[in-house]
Amino acid sequence: MKKLIIICCLLGAISFSVSCIDSKLENTEVKLVTAEEMQSILELEDAQLVDVRTPKEHEEVRIANSQNIDFQSPTFDEDITKLDKAKPVILYCKGGNRSAKCAKKLKDAGFEKIYDLEGGISKWKHSDKIKIEVKS
Repeated sequence: MKKLIIICCLLGAISFSVSCIDSKLENTEVKLVTAEEMQSILELEDAQLVDVRTPKEHEEVRIANSQNIDFQSPTFDEDITKLDKAKPVILYCKGGNRSAKCAKKLKDAGFEKIYDLEGGISKWKHSDKIKIEVKS
């Protein structure tokens, strides 16, 4: 009887430790952020700001200091490998759809901190909360 109790305790401890490991791997969440929150993250952390729209869209209007990685590009999966998985990534697109899909890909690729600009650049381009660059 004692052996049975010991075996049950060991199995319980093993399953608990395995579930903790699994939860750490899946703990990455994509956080929707406002323009103000995005600015704070950019100021406080060494974050990577990524515009996932097309190069043409990025050229016409963009958030200052953003880099462009086109979500619809056939080389997208290869392009995101150039980002640092340990540094926070802030994503944006026009309205939020592409950046949400991109965030899932980054999560699956093992990125640790992922932020998505709520509503995309369309929601914030007339706001004084972020610096927008427009092609003249």
